[in-house]
Amino acid sequence: MREASVGFQCPSCIAEGAKTVRQPRTIAGGAVSGTAGRVSMILIAINVAAYVAQVATGNRSGEIYQQGALVGYFVADGDYWRLITSAFLHGSLLHLLFNMYALYLFGPFVEEALGRVRFIAAYLTAAVAGSVTAYVLAGPLVVTIGASGAVFGLFAMALLFLLRAKQDVRTLLVLLGINAFISVAGANISWQGHLGGFVAGAVLGAAFAYAPRDRRTLVQVAVFAALWIVMIVAIVARSSELLP
Repeated sequence: MREASVGFQCPSCIAEGAKTVRQPRTIAGGAVSGTAGRVSMILIAINVAAYVAQVATGNRSGEIYQQGALVGYFVADGDYWRLITSAFLHGSLLHLLFNMYALYLFGPFVEEALGRVRFIAAYLTAAVAGSVTAYVLAGPLVVTIGASGAVFGLFAMALLFLLRAKQDVRTLLVLLGINAFISVAGANISWQGHLGGFVAGAVLGAAFAYAPRDRRTLVQVAVFAALWIVMIVAIVARSSELLP
């Protein structure tokens, strides 16, 4: 027997009663976690570890960089893993620090709104969307690396969540404007990857924030599936173009 506020209850009665208690959910329908932000910190650790391994193995001339960076011709030739591995490689320590700082700022917020499973799926989808956009729009010999596509996806999702909550988004809009300018004007910056990640993040953010409560899981799964179908079609079309 378990002591209760009034008398005692049997364990089976407690378990049966727990079934009728509605579990708290995030705005997107995910399970509420008491450790929101943990996945974001793990992603930061993975990126840092990948950069350390990259530098330790010869940096840009090493095997990790050479086999992981996104290069159009290599992807068309069958190296499709580069579409995800490139999102965990970085060109310099400053490049890594900028992306990880942005992930540190926005990752926990988006993770708390989504829950762990949705957050991981959204992060990886935005990362691949950035890579696919770079693959389609950049030159076949252009090298693309970095977590920027995923980070821009987080920017977009955070923007949609703040709008849904009717919060002030002016600071975030200024930050997005600065990053958009840097993406276009900066040398050796993949605006294509930033664009792809942001668009994917915006689509997912809209599905997470505005899907009807009674059908939100169905809507979210459908949006994920549609994004991946579009990306796969784009990959096949681009590969056929580069290596007919």
